[in-house]
Amino acid sequence: MQQPAPPLATIAAALRRERERSGISLTELARRAGLAKSTLSQLEAGTGNPSIETLWSLGVALGVPFSRLVEPPQNQVRVIRAGEGPRLRADESDFVATLLAAGSPHTRRDIYVMELEPGPAREAAAHIPGSIEHIVVGAGRILTGPDSDTVELGPGDYITFPGDVPHHYEALEPSWAVLVMEHR
Repeated sequence: MQQPAPPLATIAAALRRERERSGISLTELARRAGLAKSTLSQLEAGTGNPSIETLWSLGVALGVPFSRLVEPPQNQVRVIRAGEGPRLRADESDFVATLLAAGSPHTRRDIYVMELEPGPAREAAAHIPGSIEHIVVGAGRILTGPDSDTVELGPGDYITFPGDVPHHYEALEPSWAVLVMEHR
């Protein structure tokens, strides 16, 4: 089954909005995020295929939560059916995250469903300062946590750790989990 494309129009509008809000040029944002200016220009134009890593780098460079770059405007009642929602893939591991809800500017928390398959681990760079991750495993087994202190988790297990340090997620078998990202 072919998966939906990343929410390119939402990402393009959010990147322009947040870059302009920050008062930085396209060139400067590309430099801060470690991207080619042409790549950033394509993303702001609504083309390209940004990975999770690219969007996290841009969020960190802009000082905003990842969700602010991918979440469309909200209605009062919102339902996301299983298998729907903005699905974003990692570049170097079989890792998919679906944003379920972004926190309001006052709550600063995002909720994701993560799907992981055995293979290369998803190595995550540090997120914006003060980020904290909360994970509950729904099925399977994963190895996760800060690079210096990873823990194996199974169904129903919960972990919390600083998200503003390098960390990773590794599926030991086909797995899914709920991730709550808290931004202080």
